[in-house]
Amino acid sequence: MQLISLTNLLFMFIPIIIVGFVYFAWTKNLKEIGLATFRMVTQLLIIGYFLTYIFKNDNSVMGFIIIFFMISVSSFIALRNVKNKNLDTYTKFFISIAIGGSFNLALVLFFVLDLHPFYQPRFIIPLAGMIYANAMNAISLGAERFENEIITKDYITARAISFKASLIPQINAFLAVGLVSLPGMMTGQILSGISPIIAVRYQIVVMAMVLGSAGMSVMIYLYLQGKKYGI
Repeated sequence: MQLISLTNLLFMFIPIIIVGFVYFAWTKNLKEIGLATFRMVTQLLIIGYFLTYIFKNDNSVMGFIIIFFMISVSSFIALRNVKNKNLDTYTKFFISIAIGGSFNLALVLFFVLDLHPFYQPRFIIPLAGMIYANAMNAISLGAERFENEIITKDYITARAISFKASLIPQINAFLAVGLVSLPGMMTGQILSGISPIIAVRYQIVVMAMVLGSAGMSVMIYLYLQGKKYGI
């Protein structure tokens, strides 16, 4: 696989600088993109070194701690776009992401990949990251939409609208894959020399678990919300 030098990597910051300049000119807010970029680079560097250690030390306890951490943080980040930033909302997010995401993760590990032993960090950590991140994004969209819709509509109508809105990115990705885009995992595998046919199989798994985890997590969240309205 082609090695990217640090010097060459800097070229990819040119578009970010351009977008940041226009973002500041139009919104008068430079901090958001600057902070997001700094966090992105810092967090990826830290996780890169951390994963190198994890992959060399097959400690299942550490793996479960990492998964719990992913669920906790993703639930917290999902609060960013909702009005009711309280413990009750966080708990619902946590339960929804934990159940919806973990079901799909277990399905992939035990039945699709059929790993022996099942705990292999180089599979679990990346897959869990994709699953919980997508569940987080879907819940964030669904919860924000639900809060707005429930003001003027009944629960059933608000639930339907918010559920549909939460899955727009995943459904669009399904429709565009292979025609408009080659997704990240498939592109990475092809660049590393894997046969496109094999890469397609893995990508189907990823696409299915992304929609499954996102949809199931939002379903659970909306179900828990329904208890407030006697449904």
